[in-house]
Amino acid sequence: MCQFCATLRKWPLFLVKTIARASSLRQSASASKPNEEEGCPSLRQNHQLSGSQHFKRPMSITHRFTGMALTGYITVLGLGALALPHDATHYLTMLEGLSAPTLIALKFMIAYPFAYHTVNGVRHLFWDLGKFLTIKEVYTTGYTMLGVSGVLAGVLTAL
Repeated sequence: MCQFCATLRKWPLFLVKTIARASSLRQSASASKPNEEEGCPSLRQNHQLSGSQHFKRPMSITHRFTGMALTGYITVLGLGALALPHDATHYLTMLEGLSAPTLIALKFMIAYPFAYHTVNGVRHLFWDLGKFLTIKEVYTTGYTMLGVSGVLAGVLTAL
C-alpha cells in the first residue's frame, strides 16, 4: 500500500467515501489507461516525488517561512503606519542616516524572502501544470530556483 492510501485510511469515513466516489468517477472516465492499479489513487495520478523528500522538505518549509516573513513585514509596516506618531518621511530620513552595509543588509532581508517566495511559487505553478515532476527535474528546478532567487534578491537590493 502506498503512503497516500495509508494516509486516507486515517481520515474520517465520510471523507474516504467522498474521495472513493470521486476516484471511481475519474477511473470510469479514464479506464483506457494502461498499468493502473485500481486501489491506489496516487499511482493513477502519477506521483513521482517520494524519493526526493529529503530535498523537497527544507525548500517547502522555507517557502512557508518566507511567506510568513512577507506577511509579518506587511503587518508590521501597516500597523506601524497607523500607530507610530510620525509620518513616513521622518522614518525615511532615519534610514538615510544608516551606514551603507547596514542599509544593504536591511534591503536584502526584505528582498530575499520576496524573491525566494516568488520564484518558488512559479516552480509550484509548474508542478500544478504537471511539469518537472521527476526526481531529476525536482532537483534541477530546485537549484535553478535558488540561483534565480539569489540573483533577483541581489538586483532588488541594488535598487
